[in-house]
Amino acid sequence: MHTKYVGQKRFSLEGGEALIPALDAIVEYGSTLNIKEFVIGMAHRGRLSVLANIFKKPYKLVFKEFEGKGYENEEFDGDVKYHLGYSYDVTADSGKDVSMCLVPNPSHLETVGSVMQGISRAKINHKYAGDNSKLLPIIIHGDAAVSGQGLVYEIVQMAQLPAYKTGGSIHIVINNQVGFTTNYLDGRSSTYCTDVAKTTLCPVLHINGDDAEAVVHAMKFAAAYRQEFKKDVFIDLLCYRRYGHNEGDEPRFTQPQLYQAISNHPNPREIYNQKLMAQGVVESSIVKEMAKQFKNLLEQDLDEARKEQTTSMTRFMEKEWAHIKKQKPQTLILRQKQVCLEKN
Repeated sequence: MHTKYVGQKRFSLEGGEALIPALDAIVEYGSTLNIKEFVIGMAHRGRLSVLANIFKKPYKLVFKEFEGKGYENEEFDGDVKYHLGYSYDVTADSGKDVSMCLVPNPSHLETVGSVMQGISRAKINHKYAGDNSKLLPIIIHGDAAVSGQGLVYEIVQMAQLPAYKTGGSIHIVINNQVGFTTNYLDGRSSTYCTDVAKTTLCPVLHINGDDAEAVVHAMKFAAAYRQEFKKDVFIDLLCYRRYGHNEGDEPRFTQPQLYQAISNHPNPREIYNQKLMAQGVVESSIVKEMAKQFKNLLEQDLDEARKEQTTSMTRFMEKEWAHIKKQKPQTLILRQKQVCLEKN
């Protein structure tokens, strides 16, 4: 993306890649705890990575959206790439089937949190007969937004109320220690960005985003705690943002020292590769071959995407809305005529 679509906004996850094994771990481990469905709400940071790696959205579809292809369905006006929702069913390694739903969001950070809580509560009531152990809501925040926006407090404060509770949510904070261009010391009065969790005495786990195995362990702990005690759990994923707020922003103008340190710091994938090679788990040649094969796959999908003229509308909650039919143009015209006749 960084070389093929220079300057295009994608709000990359680089620096916080540990979010991907975190979500994978909670889905896999959650399936062993009899969780059948995961409803996820998140803003734009890392959304494309989550769609491709967790929801298995075809790379070709993502490329076609970057190419600006029109949609097959002319009634769908489309949206920016990092707003789109998705639904996906998967068989976990445990052999159990789970459903996942990524809720569409606007650019207004944290707005999606209350929407996905409503979706979760509706599914718990109507699909699982009130059994909230069958569905797990996951909200992914940014560090500046989780501490700076009042909506987060409202969601946390309402989490245990009988009319709104969903049996506890997992809150994952992608803590890149800066909000747009605001240093964290200038953005909040509290010690931690997750201190809103103190409102309801929720456990908070502060994790080094460079330690992939610690992140996975924390996610398993969070899922088990939620299932046992039906309360929220916060994961403070301490990481960084490799580029600026978006790929058109130059962060060295506003945070020169921070970004000098970041430019000299290996990314989490490289750190974990080095760890595995030092332990003799994998050889350097295998790592390089895997990277080469994956790059070739992306190049192939990119070539195919550029040849096609249109892209497909992203499917969201398709099963739930299967019985809802679109209004036909003829019906609309007849209705308009009826209204005119009634007026006359």
